[in-house]
Amino acid sequence: MVGRPVWLKAESLQRSGSFKARGAFNAVVAGLEAGDNRGVLAVSSGNHGQAVALAARELGLPATVVMPENSSPVKVTAVRAYGARVINEGVTGRNREQVAADVAARDGLRLIHPHDDPLVMAGQSTVAMELADQLPEVGERPRAILAPLGGGGLIAGICLGAASRLPGVEVLGVEPETADDGARSFYSGELVTLDEVPQTAADGVRTLHLGRRCWEVIRAQARGVLTVSEAELAEAAYFLFTRLKLVVEPTGALAVAALLRERPEIPAGVEAVCILSGGNCLPQQLAELTTLRGHPA
Repeated sequence: MVGRPVWLKAESLQRSGSFKARGAFNAVVAGLEAGDNRGVLAVSSGNHGQAVALAARELGLPATVVMPENSSPVKVTAVRAYGARVINEGVTGRNREQVAADVAARDGLRLIHPHDDPLVMAGQSTVAMELADQLPEVGERPRAILAPLGGGGLIAGICLGAASRLPGVEVLGVEPETADDGARSFYSGELVTLDEVPQTAADGVRTLHLGRRCWEVIRAQARGVLTVSEAELAEAAYFLFTRLKLVVEPTGALAVAALLRERPEIPAGVEAVCILSGGNCLPQQLAELTTLRGHPA
């Protein structure tokens, strides 16, 4: 379909439904090993919150998750189902980090940031390390790894893991055209902050800017940042659902969307791995997305 071999790493089938389980469990366990037994707090649009809530439940800690009021209902429900307290009244994409910091200070909780945390990035690096173990089993060594880019924790972690286990493999981030702070940052060499929370179906990447720690890794080690239209995103989600029978949320389809047209950053024929970052969405979200882009529900 895209004129190249493509491998898909289905983090949508990961525990808690996304790659976020890797960083969340790593950070929570590391705190316990260091003797920090406080309850944990996450700020999240959904997937990181679910992962922290699950990790806390399994390790015997209370969890609180600060989420914007317009977060996906399925993600809010899942966070509560894992036993966490949800704080979302009056929370927006712009003020959520300040609200989380205030709650952490007031209640004596350990804040686990969704991306700008070395322990979280280290957990996400296991995506690349696991790929290094899996790819020889199928006799492949791709030239590029593509993954969704929001706050940057996943891409930064993959860069770090690939540097040690997959040297020479290029890492590229993918974000919506309406949330292009990562691309603007990468190609200008300066960290860019958006004026408004971006409007995109990919709710997992509605960040205003990259995490500062993530940015340092990305600008030094990533190959580039690609952007895709909402129509390309819809096409990718539709393809994954109808042809590959994979339930992938819009954010998780970003990497596949980047391959739907030729791009100079990825030479023709070059083998690629796409990270399907998550699968936490409602059926009607996929139906609305594909219907709006010209496909029957």
